[in-house]
Amino acid sequence: MRLRNKIAFIALSFALLTVTACEEDGYGDYDAGGTATQAMNGEWYITITDEASGEVQVENALHKTYDNNGRLFITDRLGTSFTGWWLESALDANLSNLTFTATDETNFADESVVTITEGKIIKNGGQSTSGVVVDSIYFKAVFDYEPTQTLIYAGHKRTGFEEDEH
Repeated sequence: MRLRNKIAFIALSFALLTVTACEEDGYGDYDAGGTATQAMNGEWYITITDEASGEVQVENALHKTYDNNGRLFITDRLGTSFTGWWLESALDANLSNLTFTATDETNFADESVVTITEGKIIKNGGQSTSGVVVDSIYFKAVFDYEPTQTLIYAGHKRTGFEEDEH
């Protein structure tokens, strides 16, 4: 009789937990949603090259594209320091073709002014260090403190896998 009571107690407890765990408690219509620029957001390993000389200025600098109140931003800020060319700016994004530009935008990294052209994200257009197919990113930037120098930013999306970290 005791074994039968234990089995009944366990079955009843399981049934109550199942019913309780499945209750919606008002969250049934909750939509976590996304951001306006979600398709273009991510972390990128970008190499920065001087267009005129072809000389690599910075290799595999971590950059982030993210949404800020519906507007796309890019930064190479990591905590309180920067990993690339000190870039932190708003971008004008075209979500339908994954392109972006910035004309005379404030560069919040150093209060300079930056113009970004030919910005694009290519879905599955790159490869990580380990060979994983990922999105790629490309754009050109000119800063007001060096208006005759065009920098080419080109790279691939970060996978998060240890073997792809730089």
